[in-house]
Amino acid sequence: MMGDKPRILIIVGPTAVGKTALSLACAKALNGEILSADSMQIYKGMDIGTAKIRPEEMEGVPHFGLDLVYPDQPYTVVEFKAYADRMIRETQARGKLPIIVGGTMLYVKALIDPMDFTEAKEDPEFRQQLWQQAEEQGGDPLHKRLQEVDPITAERLHPNDVKRVIRALEVHHATGVPLSQSFTNQATEGPYDPVLVGLNLADRQELYQRINRRVDIMIEQGLVEEVKALLAAGYHRDLQSMQAIGYKEIVDFLDGRATFEEAVESVKQGSRRYAKRQLSWWRREERIHWFDGGHLNEDGAHLNESECLRKISNMLEGIS
Repeated sequence: MMGDKPRILIIVGPTAVGKTALSLACAKALNGEILSADSMQIYKGMDIGTAKIRPEEMEGVPHFGLDLVYPDQPYTVVEFKAYADRMIRETQARGKLPIIVGGTMLYVKALIDPMDFTEAKEDPEFRQQLWQQAEEQGGDPLHKRLQEVDPITAERLHPNDVKRVIRALEVHHATGVPLSQSFTNQATEGPYDPVLVGLNLADRQELYQRINRRVDIMIEQGLVEEVKALLAAGYHRDLQSMQAIGYKEIVDFLDGRATFEEAVESVKQGSRRYAKRQLSWWRREERIHWFDGGHLNEDGAHLNESECLRKISNMLEGIS
């Protein structure tokens, strides 16, 4: 523990690399409880497409951060931070090690680094102007505008991610401060003493094969039926939750905008691209200790588990 800061274990990495299996092994070996830092697993009824762990797979390990809100309810990183801080305190009060598994890069970043959560005052008129420009000219002009005032945020947002580009422009418009300056790079100023473990695969094609296989399994488990149930419950395609990879593509299929084969391939392609973005983000984080996820077999079982756990335990104890 660094000073009075609680020590926490954070496991990050791209989708389908084996984070769930490693987190379970760590929880059982290190007396831990698991907190999901995934912005899609917070939604009730969205289980298959988010690869949410099932109760029978938890092996008796308490899990938090799942099923927090309904798909039509807004949920911000501010709310996640408050929730996660409370869960971490309660986990430590029980004498357990908090293990955070992500997931969503912004959620993890909010835990390990200071973040200014002062919410910019919304300006509906300014926002409407931006949306009108997007409708008339597409997302590129807005993205170029963001590059001028906040190049760091612009780098991590795709021009087609119009909603987040507009929000970043709103923050700068209201505060005069770039959204990216909400974070600092000084980990020692954060509230916790984190040990960051990253999982990756040396063979990128193996990762992509795992992603493709995971999507096939989701289809077999009933992803189409899950999306049908969400639509029947009144959760329409324009909701932020329904824009998630795996859901928007199936909605397109159900609406007749794509064939089944096209939808499945789009889910695979979107998931691969997301994994690439996740890796690009995490590679900038120098505090991460990387492990080769190739030591995990296709079912997620760790083939060199004892050595991996020994190294993680040493890091938690401050032993290099």
